[in-house]
Amino acid sequence: VMTVTRTSLKFRIIFLLLLIPSIVFGQKTLVLQDKTYEPQIRSVQCYPNQASEGNQLLPAVARMDIQNLMLEFDDLQEQRSNYYARLIHCNADWSASTLMDLDFLHDYNETTINDYSFSINTHIPYVHYRFPIPAVKIPGNYVLMIYRDGNRKDLVLTRRFMIFDGRISLSTDDNLAGLGNLRSTNQALNFKLDYGATEIINPMGNIHVTIRQNQRWDNAKEDVKPSFVREDVGQLDYRFFDMDKTFQGGNEFRFVDFRSMNYPGMNTYRLDKSHKPYELSVNMDYPRSGQAYSQYPDMNGGFVPDNTDYPQEPWISAQYLYVTFGLKSTPYKGDVHLIGAYNGFARTDENKMQWENGLYTKRILLKQGFYNYAYWTSPPEADGNQVEGNYFQTENLYEVLVYYRAFQPNADLLIGYFVIPVNPR
Repeated sequence: VMTVTRTSLKFRIIFLLLLIPSIVFGQKTLVLQDKTYEPQIRSVQCYPNQASEGNQLLPAVARMDIQNLMLEFDDLQEQRSNYYARLIHCNADWSASTLMDLDFLHDYNETTINDYSFSINTHIPYVHYRFPIPAVKIPGNYVLMIYRDGNRKDLVLTRRFMIFDGRISLSTDDNLAGLGNLRSTNQALNFKLDYGATEIINPMGNIHVTIRQNQRWDNAKEDVKPSFVREDVGQLDYRFFDMDKTFQGGNEFRFVDFRSMNYPGMNTYRLDKSHKPYELSVNMDYPRSGQAYSQYPDMNGGFVPDNTDYPQEPWISAQYLYVTFGLKSTPYKGDVHLIGAYNGFARTDENKMQWENGLYTKRILLKQGFYNYAYWTSPPEADGNQVEGNYFQTENLYEVLVYYRAFQPNADLLIGYFVIPVNPR
């Protein structure tokens, strides 16, 4: 009869908890995705910290030799908190890997966040935090976990980021023959991966490819398999002729500019300063599905907190205000959500629109700045872009992430990362 000691049973329980994508901690649940766990945590951004305009809009991705990622967020309270950061190494599917901390980190896996600033003359006081993400030893998927007072159960936020080493190359093929009727609404990426002299054992089984559109995880294509494998020349060929391997083109994102409280910008309707915080109404929106495609520049769903009235320190002088969005439309069968990078494209109660008398509305607390947004419909609607429409001409930014399950270490390594713009202007 086999017996199990208390120590070995405890180890098995811990091991099983590490393999699942979420872990229950008291009243909060650690989820290995972009998430805020408290309503006063706002304006979260993670991006490469480099001296270039628009770097806040870039994906949270860095090369092994240039690990320069920065996390920023606001805490809507008057006093600072003692926040700590911890890294979690993940597999290609964003489940926690079995690696130990020393397998992927140079130092102890807990860091205090000491860079903070108090807001200046704002209607809602807040503390702005900045945290340079520590360098790691191996490429792959990571989740940055922020918690209070050293208590890992007191979660504040989690944020995904990726580190890659670029040992393979990619070449694109724009031949879209075979898409048939999908060519007017969908976008397909045809490309080849060349791993050349890199030793890849069983590429069909150990190479995992993920493709995402405009930094979105909610509609990413995961574990995409190649159409052809040519091990003699070290090449994987990806050709997507089926609907399930293509992306809906969507539409250019809508935008609103309220970087200035003195001179509100485009698509603002009315700014009410009679009480604090201010109330802003956005110009009325209408469904765009079925209309002719209209080309204009957007930020692929991104947002930039900014204050042009006080440009010296916009990150701590920008106001928080209530912004009301309106969509004039007949009711849809599914829920309608207001999505964008400002909320990680999440569909939650906070951004679910309410319909009454022919109008969808939503009032959201946002930091002063420039925002892209879109309306997304949930099932039973067959298409999430029921409001926006789908057009193959839409400018979208795609990322191809290539993972290799190595024998040592026993984890998915991010060996290739490629950005493919479609219809760039």
